[in-house]
Amino acid sequence: MSLSPKQVDSIVECRGARISLWEGAVRSGKTFSAMLAFFDAVAEAPASGLIIVAGRTLQTIERNIIEPMMDAAIFGALAASVTHTRGSSIARILGRDVHLIGAADARAEEKLRGLTACLAMLDEATLVPEAFWNQLLARLSIPGARLLATTNPGSPAHWLKKKFIDRKAALSMVSWRFTLDDNPSLDEDYKTSLKAEQTGVFYRRNINGEWVAAEGSIYEQFDEDRHVIPFAETPQIARVLAAGIDYGTTNPTSALILGLTAEQHPRLVFLDEYRHDPETHGKLTDAEQSRRIRVFLNGRHHPTQALPQPPYTVIDPAAASLKVQLAHDGHRGIWDAANDVLPGIKLMSSLIATDQLLITDRCKGLIGELPGYVWDDKKTEKGEDAPVKANDHSADAARYAIYTTQALWRTALRFTEEVTNAPSQGPGLAAA
Repeated sequence: MSLSPKQVDSIVECRGARISLWEGAVRSGKTFSAMLAFFDAVAEAPASGLIIVAGRTLQTIERNIIEPMMDAAIFGALAASVTHTRGSSIARILGRDVHLIGAADARAEEKLRGLTACLAMLDEATLVPEAFWNQLLARLSIPGARLLATTNPGSPAHWLKKKFIDRKAALSMVSWRFTLDDNPSLDEDYKTSLKAEQTGVFYRRNINGEWVAAEGSIYEQFDEDRHVIPFAETPQIARVLAAGIDYGTTNPTSALILGLTAEQHPRLVFLDEYRHDPETHGKLTDAEQSRRIRVFLNGRHHPTQALPQPPYTVIDPAAASLKVQLAHDGHRGIWDAANDVLPGIKLMSSLIATDQLLITDRCKGLIGELPGYVWDDKKTEKGEDAPVKANDHSADAARYAIYTTQALWRTALRFTEEVTNAPSQGPGLAAA
């Protein structure tokens, strides 16, 4: 693969720094550059001390770092120096043991306590807890120890931006910001498609590599005239994918049925919605909710086709009592929804922006919620991206259905947009 001048400079310049950070757009060549630099760093690493590759989970480390490093089409002869068994927490690179450490929550930093490291690579630094980052730096205590890290940008109030990138002149730290156009190996048609799939804050972060705050409407491209269709005009359906359910006891419960159209250029469509609001219609027991949801799922959800019941029911992972009740009542295909909020929002936003998601006018709860689904200003001030937790029940159900089943529909839509931390399990991947 050809390298851009920025990639070459980063690989050379990082050799003298304790902390090196490749940050910027998706698919911009930053991770490829960091992996080449990591090969070089492993070859020169001190004989004492551990070598670490860390990331949000073991699965994302394997997918984003280890497996690409084993690909001869990408790294040529270097790939032969990498051995790893999927699921193992140790890889072998250039004759050195490399320890793979997931950092999904605040307790992850405990995995680092007591060890001494000479080299570490961290994938997607903004997604790991600050305590893990700090503990990792503390463990890099061998003379000449180094940290190589990659990340997509987030809020300018994020701890990584405020405490490290903005202060890099006072630290032994170098960083490089990459945009999508910095990757010389990308096809122009692919770049055009990827740019079209990003909007608002996601475009500025994932295409331009900017650290910008999430503010205002989340689904800013949603337009009833473009995205909502009369139920009577629902296109023919090639496949019913799933029902997404957000469950509430004092808040509304929403269930949405997601289908894939049989058009020449397929789209996703929310066909129908069940919604129960206890404030206006009274509270229901789990048994009654289960009965009503099952009746709904077995109903007619297309004006001309007799569609089958959704094969999968993806439910808010916190809705344990409803899942138990549905299973007790003989309902099959129940899955915990993949509930990574920001990647799910990003995926749904991209579908809306590219007109690849339709909503029939039977989905009144979803149609009513999307225009008012907004970023939480208080969370933004803390460097976090999160929606306001109000009037979001149908929006959450929609996100569950789309994000959890993406392996079932991505190929059909020829969808190029990349989502960090796509679900490692779920109905989509189980059936793919």
